[in-house]
Amino acid sequence: MPDPTRRDVSGFALTYGSGTAIDAHAHPAHQLIHAISGAMRVVSGGGLWFLPLGRALWIPAGVEHAIRCDGEVGMRTAYLSPACPGVPVDVRMVSVSPLLREVLVRLAEGGEAGLRPALLAVLLHEIAEAGLPPLRLPYPADPRVADLLAHLHTDPADPMTLAQWAKRLGFSERSLIRAVRVQTGMTFRELRRHSRILVAIERLCEGRPVTAVAYDVGFETPSAFAHAFRTVTGKTPRQFVAEARAASGR
Repeated sequence: MPDPTRRDVSGFALTYGSGTAIDAHAHPAHQLIHAISGAMRVVSGGGLWFLPLGRALWIPAGVEHAIRCDGEVGMRTAYLSPACPGVPVDVRMVSVSPLLREVLVRLAEGGEAGLRPALLAVLLHEIAEAGLPPLRLPYPADPRVADLLAHLHTDPADPMTLAQWAKRLGFSERSLIRAVRVQTGMTFRELRRHSRILVAIERLCEGRPVTAVAYDVGFETPSAFAHAFRTVTGKTPRQFVAEARAASGR
């Protein structure tokens, strides 16, 4: 860990097997986590964050978070001292440029101590400039809505209707509509679409074909998938994957 009394940074590298779950924990230092391979899901700051290639997550010091690995994950983490000025105070997603990726890799490899001030300066600049719309869903406090969300991630193509979900979870239809809106800020339809796209991103970054992924996550046509993907991410599936691969150095 970096020296908490001065501007300092250190790096860390580990490889985790697919399905590895890291229980909720917190660090005394700020953390920027990134995967050079595989994808991660992080529960933190009241949200469920999806980290495919090309995305990193900024977690302020003392903020609790839990991680699950989708596929074998090559994690590269930077820890920044609380003494570092001007850093974000909330959990946020960061775009990983080729430069930021190389800084994270160099820090994780240990590098020369004399380079750390320069690497820290670049890191702070990239974090400040590289904010992104988050690939996240609010994490529901109601355990029944949380069960619904978990199922949408596990089986995104499940065609169960709102009425069927209400019966399964012990809600009336109207009560479930209200509970989903209060817990997530979305309608049931929006929640399913957003969840399907986030799962699709993970599979696309694994190298699966766009058309196959579209059907796998429950869309009736590739064009419907492309429209939903652009609605959620602002990009086409191929644009998103190309940018993620460029950031990962592939």
